[in-house]
Amino acid sequence: MAKATLLILKLLMILICAGWFTLWILKPTKLWTKKWHTAEESAGTSVFGYYGLNFVVYTFPVIALAAIGFVYLDLQSRESRRRQARSSASVLSNPLIVNSYLGVLSALEILAVSLFFFFLAWTFYAHISNDFEKMVPTKSLKSFSNISNAGKKMTPAESLKLNTRQFKFLRVATRFGLLAKACLALLLLPVLRGMALFRVLGIQFEASVRYHVWLGTAMIFFATFHGVSTLIVWGMKDKILDEMWKWQKTGRIYLAGEIALVAGLVIWITSLPPVRRKRFEIFYYTHHLYIIFLLFFLLHAGDRHFYMVFGGVFLFGLDKLLRIIQSIPQTCILSARVFPCKAIELVIPKDPRLKYNPTSIIFLKIPSISRFQWHSFSITSSSNIDDDTMSVMIKCVGKWTNSLSDIINAELDSDSNQMKRIPIAIEGPYGPASLDFLSYDSIVMVAGGVGITPFLSILQEITSTQSSIRYRFPTRIHLIHIVKKSQDISLLNPISHLLMNQSAEKWHLKLKVFVTQEEKSGVTIRDLLNEFCQVQVVNFATKCSSDAAHGVENLLWMAAMAGLSSVIFLVFLSSLNHAFLPSQKKSSKQKNPSGVADILVICSFIIAILCSTMVAIVLKWRKLRREIPAVSEKEGRAKEGLMDTRSTALDEHEIIHFGGRPNLQDIFTNLSKETGGSDIGVLVCGPESMKESVASICRLATSQCCNKGDGQKRRSNFSFHSLNFTL
Repeated sequence: MAKATLLILKLLMILICAGWFTLWILKPTKLWTKKWHTAEESAGTSVFGYYGLNFVVYTFPVIALAAIGFVYLDLQSRESRRRQARSSASVLSNPLIVNSYLGVLSALEILAVSLFFFFLAWTFYAHISNDFEKMVPTKSLKSFSNISNAGKKMTPAESLKLNTRQFKFLRVATRFGLLAKACLALLLLPVLRGMALFRVLGIQFEASVRYHVWLGTAMIFFATFHGVSTLIVWGMKDKILDEMWKWQKTGRIYLAGEIALVAGLVIWITSLPPVRRKRFEIFYYTHHLYIIFLLFFLLHAGDRHFYMVFGGVFLFGLDKLLRIIQSIPQTCILSARVFPCKAIELVIPKDPRLKYNPTSIIFLKIPSISRFQWHSFSITSSSNIDDDTMSVMIKCVGKWTNSLSDIINAELDSDSNQMKRIPIAIEGPYGPASLDFLSYDSIVMVAGGVGITPFLSILQEITSTQSSIRYRFPTRIHLIHIVKKSQDISLLNPISHLLMNQSAEKWHLKLKVFVTQEEKSGVTIRDLLNEFCQVQVVNFATKCSSDAAHGVENLLWMAAMAGLSSVIFLVFLSSLNHAFLPSQKKSSKQKNPSGVADILVICSFIIAILCSTMVAIVLKWRKLRREIPAVSEKEGRAKEGLMDTRSTALDEHEIIHFGGRPNLQDIFTNLSKETGGSDIGVLVCGPESMKESVASICRLATSQCCNKGDGQKRRSNFSFHSLNFTL
C-alpha cells in the first residue's frame, strides 16, 4: 500500500511539474495569449477575479508541488531503508565535465542547464517575433499628434517617437527583462531550508546553493542588459532624466525598476567569492536587500508578471518565518573541546526524540558575538548514539569563529568557579532525506582538513547500526585524510575509539593520512594520535539546557502550513480586491498593472504569512509545554580526549605519508582490484581543487567501465558524491 501511494505521489508531482513548465513554454505563443485573455475575461466576473486565476495557474502549482513533496518524503522515511539497485539516473549523476571555472558538472546538471537555456532562447524568440510582426512603421510627429488627439493611449515607443532600429532595440531590451523574470521564478527554490523542494530530488540544501548562484548571475545579466539598453534608447532621444524618474500610476514604473536593478547589482557584487570569503559580514547583510529587490520588482513589473515568480517568493517567506520561530527558544552550549589545530567541538543539548541523518548541518547564531549572523556547520555526532546531545566541529579561521574561540579560551584561562552560560540559537538540522549515497558494498571517503567533519557522523552512524537488520551500510570503508600539519590529525579524535577498537568481523575501516607541509619519517598514526590526543575541555552552565534543540517540524506539518497559507492568501486577496478596487478596474481589459493591485498583493501576502506564523507559534508553544527532562551535568560534560592505544586495530595502516599529496589514481586503481569490480561510492569533502581531482578520476574510471570489452574483467564503477562541511 505504501509503495503504491509513493508511486501515485511521484506521478502527481511529475504531472504538476510538467504542467507548470508547459505554461511557461506556451505563454509567449499567440494561442496562449488569446485563450488566456478569454479566461481572464470569464474570471473577472467571478468571486476570485483575474488575480485569483493568475495565482491558481502560475503560483499555486509550485506550492502544491512542495506540499505533495513533503508528504512523499514523510512516507518514504517511514519505509525500511533497504539497499536498492543503482538506477540509471545514478550513472547520469556522475561527473561529466570537470573544470576549474565551472566546477564538477554531472550529465543531469548539464541536461537541466541545456533545457533551461533552450527555454530562454524559445521565450526570447517567440516574444521578439511577435513584436516585430506587430511593428508599426515610423510615424511622423503629425501622426503621433493625431493619435493623442484621438484619446488613445500611446505606447512608450510611440511617445518617444522611435525609428525602426530604435524600436527594435527597445523591444529586445524589454524581452531581456522577461528572461530575468524566468530566472527569478526559480532563484529562491534552491535556498529553501525547512521547505526544501530539492530534497525530493535527493539534493541537499548545501549542494543546491550553487544553483541559486547560477540563476542569480543569469538574472542579473539579463536584468542589467534590460536596464542599460533602455537607458541607451532614452539617451538617443535625450530623455533620460525625463523617463528615469517617472513613477507612473499605471503601466511600468521605471523608477521602481531602476531601484530593483541597483539592489540586485549590490547583492550580486557583494556575493562574489573575493568579497564573500574576506568580508562575510558585508555579503551577509547586503543579501537582505532581497526584500527591496522583490518589492520594487513587483511595483515595476506589475501583479500579473509577479504571479509567475510568486511561488518561490511565497515558499521562501513562509520558510523564513518558520525558521525564525524554530530559533526563538534559545539553548546553551553545554561544553566545548579545544583541539591543538585551532578547531573547537561544541556540545549542544537536543530533544531525545530529534533524529537526523549523517552529513546533516545546523545553523548557529551566538548573540554575544552577533545578533544577526547565522553560520552553518556539519554535525559530527550520531543521533543513534547521543540521545541528548549533538556536536559540531568549527575551524577558527574567520572573524566570527575567532570571536567564539576567544570566548572559550577566556573561560579556559579563568580561575572563576562559576561556569559561564553561552546562549545560542539553532536552525535545523537539515540533512539528506535518505542514505542512498551510502548504499554501496565499499565506499571511499576523501577529506581535506576540516572536511573530515561529515565523515565523522557517517562513521559513528555505521557503528551504531552494525547489529541492525534494517540498516545496511558498507562493510569496507577507506578513509583518506589530507591535512597540512600533523596537529590536524587531532580532528580524528571523536572517532579515535573506532580506529582503535574496530571489529573486523562486522566492517573494515582502512585509514590513510597524508601531511602535505611537513617532512618526517618513521612517524605512525598511533604516535600522532597519542601526541595530540590531549584536548582542552570547558564545561559551561546548564541552566538553559531544558530548552534543548527540537529540530524542524515534521514534513506533514510543513505540507499543512503551505496549504493553509496559500488558502489564506487567496481569500484575503479576493476580499481586498473587492473592497478597494472599483469594479471596472477588475476587468482583464486593463492590461497595465495598477499600483493599488500590487499593494493588495503585498498586504495579502503579509496577512497570510502572519496568520500561518501565529498558528505555528501556538503549536510550538503547546509543544514546548510538554516537559522534557533537562540534560544532566554529567551528560552535558564533554569527554576527555584520551583513548586506549593498546589495540592493534591500526597495525595495517600505521604509516603516515609526509611531504606530498596522495596519488589518488594509484589508490583507486588498487582499490578496484581489491573489490573485484563492485560498485564503489566515493564521498569527497574539502577544497574545490581536491573535489575536481577526485571527480576526474571517477569520470575516467566510469568511462573505462562502460567501454570494457566482453572478454575483459569487469572494472569497478566509482560513483562520485560531493559533500560540504559549511556554506
